[in-house]
Amino acid sequence: MRITDIEVRCCQRKPEHFQAAAFRTGDFGNFEFLVVTLKTDSGLSATTFGFAGRSAPGAGQLIADTLRPFFIGRDPRDREKAWHEFRTADRWWGHLPIYAYGPFDTALWLLSAQAAGQPLYKYLGAYRDSVPAYGSSMILKEPKDYAAEALRAQAEGLRAYKLHTPGNDIEEDLEAHRLVREAVGATFTLMSDPVSTYNLEQAIRFGRALEKLDYYWFEEPLYDEDVHSLRELSRTLEIPIVGTEVLAKHPYSIAECIATRVVDRVRADVSWTGGVTGVMKTARLAEAFGVNCEVHTSIFHPMEIVNLHCCAAMKNCDFFEVLYPIEGFAFGLKEKLPISDGLATPPALPGLGVEIDWDDVDRMTVKIV
Repeated sequence: MRITDIEVRCCQRKPEHFQAAAFRTGDFGNFEFLVVTLKTDSGLSATTFGFAGRSAPGAGQLIADTLRPFFIGRDPRDREKAWHEFRTADRWWGHLPIYAYGPFDTALWLLSAQAAGQPLYKYLGAYRDSVPAYGSSMILKEPKDYAAEALRAQAEGLRAYKLHTPGNDIEEDLEAHRLVREAVGATFTLMSDPVSTYNLEQAIRFGRALEKLDYYWFEEPLYDEDVHSLRELSRTLEIPIVGTEVLAKHPYSIAECIATRVVDRVRADVSWTGGVTGVMKTARLAEAFGVNCEVHTSIFHPMEIVNLHCCAAMKNCDFFEVLYPIEGFAFGLKEKLPISDGLATPPALPGLGVEIDWDDVDRMTVKIV
């Protein structure tokens, strides 16, 4: 089996369910993403979505020019060989964005699982057949809005809720966290993700407040590259500190973060971590050190399905993350994410296990490169 053709679609979609402020910077215009299809001489093909930052045409052209010639002619089952040869090529004359390799590596895994007649999570080596799911908020206008949304997520059966707060005022952010805890009660699982908002002193103060409110984890309060401050924060607080999702070159870039406990739990996803290979290498490395690898949302539902397959193939991951409200990101698939009673169940059909909605993709395509 050899790869004979690669199509890269540059796609855009208006965030119909959200105001621009939901993305903190306030200047968000479109979801920009790629749809990458690898075709083989055996008749099998696999399609994945990919992150594209602020420009799908720009990202698509860069990725097509660099990774199409790299993958044409390869056997998709030689994933480890491709991984290491790309690592060398990228160091010498590539330096591609963090999200470049993910959709291609994922497509290799999907093609291989299809050829084996197995759903991806079984092909990886399944640990479980369902994963608890949590809703991950966008930026909301007022503290009370988080309480209302958390109640909705709880009523829908999700197993937990995570706040992304505005970061304009620490007291306002804490008020949102207090109101959510009061709303959902003492036993519902809550997490906090300020997305690199605070300095070390503020993060310690904020984290101690979260401990009193019994939050489950405190995620990326400082920039992932602020290794010294993160290590000090992890040492000081009892609440688990979670990070590393935007460090490029997993698992190598986070090996020291795991070994020296820069954070208590690491992050990985099939978009920003180099595809399925990067996620599973990161998870296995973390497991060897007794550390959880909490899989980070890949935003777009066709990639969330791949994340789900990975979650089901690892023990050291407590939850499956979905951006909330879920309907705001429900495009690209012919069916909804397979979540029922708060449990996400990976599809049982070979490969990805669900169908891409090509009519939807066609409507969103602005360029094919």
